[in-house]
This record gives sequence, structure tokens and C-alpha cells, in this order.
Amino acid sequence: MPRKTITTIAAIATAASLSVAFPAVAADALPQDQSVKNVVLVHGAFADGSGWKGVYDNLTKRGYRVTIVQNPLTSLADDVAATRRALERQDGPVILVGHSWGGTVITEAGVDEKVKGLIYVSALSPDAGETTAQQYEGFAPASEFVIETTKDGFGYVSPANFKSGFAHDVSDADVAFMRDAQVPINMAAFGTKLQNAAWRTKPSWAVIATEDKAFDQAMLIHMAERINAKITKVSASHALFMTQPAVIADTIDQAAKSVSGKTK
Repeated sequence: MPRKTITTIAAIATAASLSVAFPAVAADALPQDQSVKNVVLVHGAFADGSGWKGVYDNLTKRGYRVTIVQNPLTSLADDVAATRRALERQDGPVILVGHSWGGTVITEAGVDEKVKGLIYVSALSPDAGETTAQQYEGFAPASEFVIETTKDGFGYVSPANFKSGFAHDVSDADVAFMRDAQVPINMAAFGTKLQNAAWRTKPSWAVIATEDKAFDQAMLIHMAERINAKITKVSASHALFMTQPAVIADTIDQAAKSVSGKTK
């Protein structure tokens, strides 16, 4: 028998033995009459999708199918395209969730017919014809959330201010990793006008971190009230997508049941 074939058979046998030795943990079954069982999570600037791990684990244990978008953060159009690709892969209706800048992304991409509800996690929610930058007008500046811009126009959170401005409730070790693993955003994206505002036609929820230093609290409340979102407040930093997975997962579950006609 050719060596390549032997190697392949051996690999298959090994994989089979591992699947027997380490069976997958069975997820809790969602009600059969719940139509919305898919969730798509969209991260914000300066981070990547790995920060959703706690929310992912919570939801998949309940029986949800969860997809995490990896935004390139190179432009609004590119991030919306990444989210649309994720939506195309869903096998049914979806709850679409965005953190921070991800709120702008889901506002544009959420007009997809598969999207049945939107959840804004300390997130931006411009209207059609508005830019993200306009949402800050008239509100107090986030003095502890300092952005440093590179020569080619990409922004990073200042390393010196990362913990206080972004994640004061995260351990020092995790903050150091987050700080050094930042994904910069093209700052020009904040000046791009939206073509759509999905919250005008889709039910919305908002989870607001009461100790968020990236936004003025009045700004977060104003945005959530303007889109008529059902608001949940939680004591947390801007990194609530990492530090408050149970609160966020509960909100997603409530939204999915609500739009499925199964209110709690």
C-alpha cells in the first residue's frame, strides 16, 4: 500500500479514536418552535472576534449556532462586506450583534432579510445619511480614551491609556495582551455616510456599560433611545463584550425568543 495512503488512513483512525475518547459536549436544545437560532457577532475597532469567546460559549451551550465576523477594519464597506458574507452562510433567520464600531456595521448590514433583530453592545447607531463621527457631536469628549493615529491614517488606542480607557475591569495580564494585539482601524471609516439604517425597520436591543470610557454615557443613552432599543445597563468597561458574556448572551436569547414569537 502506498505510504501516502497509509498515512491518510492512520490520520483518519486517529481522528476517530479522539472523537470517541473526547465526545462533544451536547448543547441544550432550543424550543422546536423557536425560529431564530442563528447569531452573528460583530466586533468593534482595536479588537478582533476572539473577544466574543465568552458570549460564544454561553450561546452555543444553549443550542444557538454562532458565527463571529472578523472585520478587516480597513473601511466601512469592507467591514459590511465581511458581515454580509457571514450572513450569507446562515441557514435561517439571525440576530445580528455589534460592539462599539460594530454597531455602525450592523446598522448598514442589518437590512439583510435574514436579520430579524439587532443588538447594540455599547455600540454606535448612525442613521442613513449620517457618519459615525457625527454621533459624537454635542457630547462630552472621552478624555480617557485616547487614539493615536499613524501616518497612513490608522488609529490605535494609546498604550498608556488602554486599561483606563478601554478595559479597566480586565486583569492586567489580559489588558497587556489586548493592548499589544490591537487591530487598528482606518480612521476615515468614521467619516463615511451610511446608506441604510436597519434599526428603522428591525427591532433593537442595547446593552450599555455604565463605566464605559470610550463614550459619554449621555451619548450611549441618546443613541439607544433614538433607535427605540430595549435597554439593559450593566456595570462594566467598554470591554463588556468580554467581561459580561452572561448579560449579553441573555439579551441575545431574549431577543431571539421575542422575534420568534416566544417572549419570556
